[in-house]
Parts: sequence; structure tokens; C-alpha cells
Amino acid sequence: MVQNQEHLLAWLSDCVLQLNKEIGDIHIALMGDDDLLILNQKHLNHDEYTDVITFDYSSAKTVNCDIAISTDRVSENATHEGVSVENELARVLIHGVLHCVGYSDKTATDKQAMRQKEDEMLKSFHVEQKLL
Repeated sequence: MVQNQEHLLAWLSDCVLQLNKEIGDIHIALMGDDDLLILNQKHLNHDEYTDVITFDYSSAKTVNCDIAISTDRVSENATHEGVSVENELARVLIHGVLHCVGYSDKTATDKQAMRQKEDEMLKSFHVEQKLL
């Protein structure tokens, strides 16, 4: 799924630092729709497919989390949005990290602010060009 995993992880680390946080333990699990659905049902009581779930254990200074990602959703979203799979994977990764630094996506206004920050992070590190 990822052509340059080292670059993607370095970019994610840069994003955490850009958000004025220290990098702690960030665990990333890639899985299919059905496995992520089970996590969604078990831990969040949501009975729907999703692209990413973040379990946040962060402190005020340090980002610590588990990020579970559906590769099925990432691939489908990439096709739908007309972007590379790597770009969409970067988007859901930074989405997970943004939850750990106080961003929410519960309301339309929250979603808009989060999407704007995602776009800023993606653009500032030129993910689209570097990951292709």
C-alpha cells in the first residue's frame, strides 16, 4: 500500500512536531473493513465502516496513540477523491494524530476545521509529490 514507508513515517513525525508536540508511541495497524468494523462496534458502539479509528493515550506534551486504518476504505476514498492511495493514507494518519492534539470531527464546524488542518499538513510537507 505504501511505496515509501520511511518517508511517510518521517512526514508524520514532522507533523507532530509542527503541532508543537513531542512524539511518543504511535502504533499504526492496517487492516480490512471487517476487522476495523469489529473495533468500531466493540470500542465505540458504532455499527458502520470507517477509514480510521484513533485510540488516544496522549499527555499534554506527547502524542501517544494507536491508529487503526481500513485499507479498503483508504483505497476506495482515494479513488473517489481522485488522489493517490499514499496521499489518502497520509490524510487518515494525520486525521488520527489531530484527534490526539484536540481536534474533533463531531460537528460540521469541527469537521471543516479538521479538514482544513489536514490539508495544511498535507500541503506543507508536499505529501502528494514525495509519496508518488
